[in-house]
Amino acid sequence: MARKISERLYRFSNGWVALIGLLVFAGFIGLVLPAQAIQAEAYTEGIGSPDGSFFYNAERLYRMAEAYGPEGRAAYIRARFTFDLIWPLAYLLFFATGISWVYAKAFAPGSPWRLLNLFPLLGAIFDYLENLGAATVMARYPAPTPLVDVITPIFTSIKWFFVNGSFVVLGLGICVALWVWLARKRQSGQA
Repeated sequence: MARKISERLYRFSNGWVALIGLLVFAGFIGLVLPAQAIQAEAYTEGIGSPDGSFFYNAERLYRMAEAYGPEGRAAYIRARFTFDLIWPLAYLLFFATGISWVYAKAFAPGSPWRLLNLFPLLGAIFDYLENLGAATVMARYPAPTPLVDVITPIFTSIKWFFVNGSFVVLGLGICVALWVWLARKRQSGQA
């Protein structure tokens, strides 16, 4: 199944689609994220947000819920089911199409390296799991939410591994694609 999804991404991705993905991603970073950060900061009282934290635990998650207050928790939940439904799709479009386009030039069909185009998909999946878990804890606060309060921080760490790792995967692909391009250029110059 993973290979089928990966191959569909390769068929879908070309230079134009990757460019559109880049523009959507840049637009979100430049226009949408700053407004979201300002809105979130109004409620967080400097304690931070589960989404922006790399590592935290259940106790810190409850401290965040307490600091947000009822209005802040409601705003947090609303943001998870509006803005944060679209943001993972925006970075997924950028990373999945960019990686697929570059890796198609860097690695031959059938290479296991080509499966790295699934990296951002895993980031988005764990982002949605994190959002669902954190929103559940916020909605039920002050009542405890056993298990969800423990796995949500794990989802967050895994999300960041795959999202930040997507930058590394894309960078690696660009380096290999340039290497392949230069090698082909040298070969054709010698022929």
